[in-house]
Amino acid sequence: SLVWAATPGMLFQEDKQTSLHPLSLSWVFGYNSSLAVHSLMDGEDQVILYVSSHTAVIHDVLGNRQYHLQGHANVISCLCVSEDRRWVATADRGPDALVIIWDSYSGIPVRTIFGSHPEDGVSAIAISQDAKYLATISAGKVQRVCVWKWTSTAEEPLCSTELRPEFGYQDYVIFNSQNPYEFVSNSKTQVIFYLWSDAGLQYGTPLLSSRTFNSVVGHFSQSVFHFNNSQALTGTSAGKLVVWEAASPCIPSKEPPAKPHSMKATKLVPLQKDSLTVLKVFECCIVTGDVNGQVKFYDGQLQVLICYSHSKVGPIRSISFAKAPPDLPGASPACSTSFISSSQPFATRNFILSTSDATVLRVATDRTDFEKVMEEAKKAVNAIACHPRQGLVAVGSHCGLLKVWDYQQNKYLVSRIFTKAGIQCLSYDPKGYFLAAGFTDGSIYILDAISLQSSCKEFKFSHGPITHISFSHDSEYIATADEKYAVTVYKSVVQNGSRCWEHLAGLHSHYKPIRSILFGVQSDSNEPRLLSLGEDRQLVEYDLNSSSKDHLVVLHRDRVEQIAVPLCLAWYPQLSTESFILTANNCYKMKLYNATTKICRKTLLGPTYGSPLEKMQILPTTNTTDPQKHYLAFITKDKVGLQILPVDGNPHKSSAFMCHPDGVSDLASSYDGRYVFTAGGSDCTVMKWEVNLNALDAAASLGGEDLIPFYNLLDGGREGEFFRELEDYFYYAQLRSQGIDTLETRQVSTHIPLEEIPSVMRAMGFYPSEGKIEEMISEVKFSKYVDTGEQVTKINLGDFIKLYINHRPAFGLSMRKIQRAFQVLGYDNENGDKAIDRGDLLLLLQRRGEQMTEEELAQCLTTLLGRRPAQGGSEPDTDDPAGAAALSEEEIPEEITAEIFAADILGLPIAESEKK
Repeated sequence: SLVWAATPGMLFQEDKQTSLHPLSLSWVFGYNSSLAVHSLMDGEDQVILYVSSHTAVIHDVLGNRQYHLQGHANVISCLCVSEDRRWVATADRGPDALVIIWDSYSGIPVRTIFGSHPEDGVSAIAISQDAKYLATISAGKVQRVCVWKWTSTAEEPLCSTELRPEFGYQDYVIFNSQNPYEFVSNSKTQVIFYLWSDAGLQYGTPLLSSRTFNSVVGHFSQSVFHFNNSQALTGTSAGKLVVWEAASPCIPSKEPPAKPHSMKATKLVPLQKDSLTVLKVFECCIVTGDVNGQVKFYDGQLQVLICYSHSKVGPIRSISFAKAPPDLPGASPACSTSFISSSQPFATRNFILSTSDATVLRVATDRTDFEKVMEEAKKAVNAIACHPRQGLVAVGSHCGLLKVWDYQQNKYLVSRIFTKAGIQCLSYDPKGYFLAAGFTDGSIYILDAISLQSSCKEFKFSHGPITHISFSHDSEYIATADEKYAVTVYKSVVQNGSRCWEHLAGLHSHYKPIRSILFGVQSDSNEPRLLSLGEDRQLVEYDLNSSSKDHLVVLHRDRVEQIAVPLCLAWYPQLSTESFILTANNCYKMKLYNATTKICRKTLLGPTYGSPLEKMQILPTTNTTDPQKHYLAFITKDKVGLQILPVDGNPHKSSAFMCHPDGVSDLASSYDGRYVFTAGGSDCTVMKWEVNLNALDAAASLGGEDLIPFYNLLDGGREGEFFRELEDYFYYAQLRSQGIDTLETRQVSTHIPLEEIPSVMRAMGFYPSEGKIEEMISEVKFSKYVDTGEQVTKINLGDFIKLYINHRPAFGLSMRKIQRAFQVLGYDNENGDKAIDRGDLLLLLQRRGEQMTEEELAQCLTTLLGRRPAQGGSEPDTDDPAGAAALSEEEIPEEITAEIFAADILGLPIAESEKK
């Protein structure tokens, strides 16, 4: 097989094949500095392993190549490597958590353990010295410890046990290198020793406090078994080592132990004043790492052999030694406990250090050199921007680190550290001369794009963190948005012969968070336009020409949504004679608005990949053969995707991939459209995705043409009962429009009048508001007006199906929406349910939102409750708010809950899972 034929180093020898996916991970910038970095190879090939978000990265440092181990849907929470560096085990936390064992030679996953800890995932993992067994500890409040034989196909662990919460959160585990049936774990306050066999898993929890040795112990960091096989050691935050000894030494055996396993603390050895963060056994040495970046080697009697330190090394997070060469075997039971020589038997074994401030270093023990391998962001990465003309990407972090990479060569070019505040957003000017950075303290810097030196003075006119920053097409203006809902504009000026900017004006133009700011160009001139979109559903356009110092003029203010919340904004490519603005909302809908009038011209079903679109960009196109072919890049809460334009609701025209499970914070695309970049926020990484548009086009073609993709979105498809009902309603609507009681010859056609659209929609279970009905009819009526100058007065069945699918709720009716409304409008009744008084409900229906008249309300209620007003009956009393329901109020209880409203009044079925 590919696994057993694999050899060290072959992973990077094969030529990279073109991916068959629309987006494929090409490179990862940054890593998870809270997890260990492992050395897989050293010498001519320096290969390290680390975790970036949900991906384990095998990085060839000298060859500048990466191989990505992809398989987790959640952020990887822990990893371990076998002694021979061949087998890598990774685990994650979250829903459907996995444990995956990889072959590091071939990059192939050889075993996946599903449901190892289904509730909360895995907090710690270790692999035995013989690479046969895994120990895992769950991440829940009540932690569970399991032992697995990963080389077998058994779905259940060999043995397991639950730990009591008072033991603390166990987040570190390691096997005894000389006994695979023994391992140890620790929290900050408790060390636990385990011994397992076919009979089960036993553990002991020795007690230790400051009173045990009349000395401060500190918090535990890591534990390890001594190479003499009779002791164990634990490092503490007080710079001390706890020495544990077995009451009855253990002998490796598959038979159950004769006595319960027990360990006790016999010594508390003060090694230093500074906190110990890492503790390892290497050959015949004990190795420690501390908060000052020092690495010390001790013999078996804890006498110092050698110390490696560097003034610029931060707190040590992990130490990983190079794999032992074939002629130099590793630790063995024959290690002498009296070894004290300082002749450096480990001089040929270099090691990799990782620090808590996201720096990775290689230490050559023969020269005591500290060689920096990586230095990445140690706090959230929320800002990325691509150069408009070159293969450069700028990455900004909350720790103040700004780095520029050549993404074509995957090489770091230049960086700058800002100490006052963190970087929140970035933007290059259209010509690529300047880079604007917005900070968490409300300040902005305009930097030279090459040197990153300030081009003009710092501005600070915002009272909250800058969330968006952008240049106009001619670089005459810079606009920012901040968390205080304000838009601020800066205007270009010339000072001493060079371009600079000065503050023009600012305005609190929204009352909820601003989601996008967007510059454009006037249709009748080359003057810039500026728009902002907020969660308050307002699309605001500013009059830059009329604005003056400290006075930002609003040209138009338009409400673009009735119920949904708009989330992002982009200029739609010129695919027709009409110009559009594209928005996406939290109901998975994309809308096209006329760029001049701001009238909604089309509503379309957007990508539905678990969460709505958060940001989107039109992908720059280099397709000279078909200039009308355009694509959209987007991010959702945790995915990155591509969408073929024009948008029409066809689900096969989009594709998305998991990129940052804990949340994507920003999106950028290269100037040539070949790459898309995503920033992961709290996971401190940026991912570079290679675009393959041919794969996306192929997937869209396989999904079918014309109406086939839309038929598949109907319940039962083209041959289902739902479609047959739709046809029946469609033809019944023709009868209605011609008159039910007429005796004239019927004119059967394939169209119905636009006036019948609401009735058929409601008959199919979609209940649009009056505003939505107006949008639908307007969309069809003026669909050909720009091209022909004529209004459409009827619609055929195929267009009606598209209209229905694009406008109906993406996931159908939801009881949760009704319950949420009652949470806002209701009060707690005697049963603890949210309820609304009958009179208050009737008042709300008549006076709030799309107000119903007395007559409309009476007609609706009598129809819903299955009654008809008596012929010639008296009219309801219009002065009485409850008079609208006088004909049927006996059927409506005085106190209405969400369940009564949905089931008894609206007559909708409620699934058991949706009931309280």
